[in-house]
Amino acid sequence: MTTSRKFHYAWLIMAVTFLTLLTTAGIRSTPGILIVPLEHEFGWSRATISLAVSVNLLLYGLMGPFAAAFFDKIGVRRTMAIALFLLAVGVSSTTLMTRPWHMVLIWGVVVGCGAGMTAYSLSATVVSRWFNKSQGTVMGVLTASAATGQLLFLPLLAQLSHHHGWRSAAFATAGAALVVFPLVIFIMRNHPHEVGTSRYGSAGDEPAPPASGENPFRVALSGLQRGVRSTDFWLLAGSFFICGASTNGLIGTHLVPACVDHGIPEVRAAGLLAFMGILDLFGTTLSGWLSDRYNSRFLLCWYYGLRGLSLLGLPFALSGPQWSLSAFAIFYGLDWIATVPPTVRLTADAFGRENVGVMFGWIFASHQVGAALAATFAGTVRTYLGDYMIAFLLSGMICLLAAGLVLRINKGRLPGMAPEAA
Repeated sequence: MTTSRKFHYAWLIMAVTFLTLLTTAGIRSTPGILIVPLEHEFGWSRATISLAVSVNLLLYGLMGPFAAAFFDKIGVRRTMAIALFLLAVGVSSTTLMTRPWHMVLIWGVVVGCGAGMTAYSLSATVVSRWFNKSQGTVMGVLTASAATGQLLFLPLLAQLSHHHGWRSAAFATAGAALVVFPLVIFIMRNHPHEVGTSRYGSAGDEPAPPASGENPFRVALSGLQRGVRSTDFWLLAGSFFICGASTNGLIGTHLVPACVDHGIPEVRAAGLLAFMGILDLFGTTLSGWLSDRYNSRFLLCWYYGLRGLSLLGLPFALSGPQWSLSAFAIFYGLDWIATVPPTVRLTADAFGRENVGVMFGWIFASHQVGAALAATFAGTVRTYLGDYMIAFLLSGMICLLAAGLVLRINKGRLPGMAPEAA
């Protein structure tokens, strides 16, 4: 298959990847809807439910570098297909659970592994393989799929859960994974040479990459070994740890139940989170565009600083007038995952484009370790102290710490302006 000058196959690859990431984002947003119904039906504490969510978040991150190695070993298409199958089976199985360990096993392990195979390492791999031009912008669009997933899924899931029970919401997300599955099988390709083209924006033909004969686990562990010897890796991983703790682990998991604690209906709270998703769609896409043109260290400093300030104000917004919570949603929503495109850019600068999948996979693993710890910590704080104030304030303070750490990443190596090579 060849592509015309008017349309490059890379854009079709980007569309399928976007839909896949959108679906997995919708599936990962489900726990925020399920916490209160599971409390009511089974009598499980919020700390118990948060443990299963934490296992999910942890495996979602830890699978990233191994998934990146499998992209080289068995191909992106097969890996994505396996992931979608695991997600469909896992989410459907949650409707049968009756014990807390069932949720840890099904939602935590099975769904966590399936989602981890389509984590941000997938975005980084697709962008590096298919795009030579506008990499930051494309990464921003793919990253924004998480926000779009919330936008599309959360209000629907909240309505289904409210009117038909939480099991109907689980079946809906499983069905979405099955809808995307054939698109991956028939459209997705592993490399541009498979459709007779080169990367978008490439000056000429590029040689087909050699097939990887290495053990994927060895490749992933070798990347980790290389990373732990690098100061830049620790700075990237540490700042992304804080990113995960302040987004997926805290707001993504606990904002809806926190709103319910303050008398805000669950459906309205889910709508608020979806509204934040709309804003993040613009914020993250803009962040990708900016990372093609400006120093990513300075961008990250602004993002973490503004996020920290918004989280410090969240406890007061929840108990204040209605406009204050809307103001938080706007301020935080524009910044939600805007950190991803510049972090990927800095990872490629530090370790090379050919290694970005595995290395960013490990950096993203630290993101999810932070998310898992924050989900459990916030649930425990709520269980024993009765509210989330301490969790929100602590998260805001560590974001301000991250704003200072990121200024030392690749220091002295990057120029003040870092435009994408044409």
